[in-house]
Amino acid sequence: MKILLVQQKMIGDVLVSSLLCEHIKEHLPQAEVHYVIEEHTTAVVEQNPYIDKIVLFRKSYKNCKREFYAFLKNIKGENYDVTIDVYGKIESNLISYFSNAPIKIAYPKWRSKFIYSHLIPIKTRQPDNTFTTIDDRLALLSPIISENLDASKRPKIYLNEKEIIEAQEFLRLHKIDINKSLIMLGVLGSGESKTYPLNYMAQLIDLIADQTDATLLFNYIPSQANEAKMVYDLCKESTKNRIALDTFAPNLRKFIALLNCCDFYIGNEGGSTNMAKALGVPTFSIFAPWIDKIGWSTFADEKNLSIHVADYFSEELNEMPKKKLKKESRVLYKLLKPENFQDKLINFLSNKYK
Repeated sequence: MKILLVQQKMIGDVLVSSLLCEHIKEHLPQAEVHYVIEEHTTAVVEQNPYIDKIVLFRKSYKNCKREFYAFLKNIKGENYDVTIDVYGKIESNLISYFSNAPIKIAYPKWRSKFIYSHLIPIKTRQPDNTFTTIDDRLALLSPIISENLDASKRPKIYLNEKEIIEAQEFLRLHKIDINKSLIMLGVLGSGESKTYPLNYMAQLIDLIADQTDATLLFNYIPSQANEAKMVYDLCKESTKNRIALDTFAPNLRKFIALLNCCDFYIGNEGGSTNMAKALGVPTFSIFAPWIDKIGWSTFADEKNLSIHVADYFSEELNEMPKKKLKKESRVLYKLLKPENFQDKLINFLSNKYK
């Protein structure tokens, strides 16, 4: 059986959906698994033993119809038996259609349901359940795997010994003692609507510095350097002495190896949170007001805590549609002050999980 899994776009989505590859290989060991992802996400699935082939959806395909059509023809020539479309957008609809696979699986959407042989509905989220986005993904395997799936399995990132040693040497080069505690701080989200207010974040960093003797690393992308510096400038002088602002990984794979050296990941919820979990690094994450915490708070336990403005101000968010939540995210974020959850964070920091 030759199986094509399609998951484009965000790093966190690609990492979480890679778990399907492991389940397929466990239950269908003779299956050949190909995974369609975008170029910027490859770092989280490199060396994954459950993926036989990474199929890159290149950025140029979005702008050049000729290149995209050539890509679709290559997909058609692979003669897949099964296509699983986790992404569910126009590009993945076309990939699924051109695959000509007898079994095509996706979530139901009115505009594309005619393409697929099996449509698996997403479960409605309820405040009192723990059904997550991973459960939604596992349900996509039901047409080809009849056995019960182990829902406790977690996505994993695979690093080799060379990468781990190089990360340690990188830290030493920046005069960081790898025998002391190290905390990665997600000071910025992927956009303004997913970024905890900078002044609040600086207060949290001051609290972390007061409660630990750790060296603090900032996680951000190059285009966010000015905003990261703004957070740094808002911190107390004593805290600044603990922040290694210039210790910045040059690419995502090296960042992952650096994250693997850390004792904690604390900050805005996003792809880095999922990467930390996949490495076994304890996480404390702050959800954006418009993000579904129930769905994305995967593997919540004492090692992986998260907070959401709705945890403290549910009435303000009750019945508010997602679009409005996103539009009002800056206002809603301001309700969630550090003092609302500082005791929870202090308790989290007091535990040494690694």
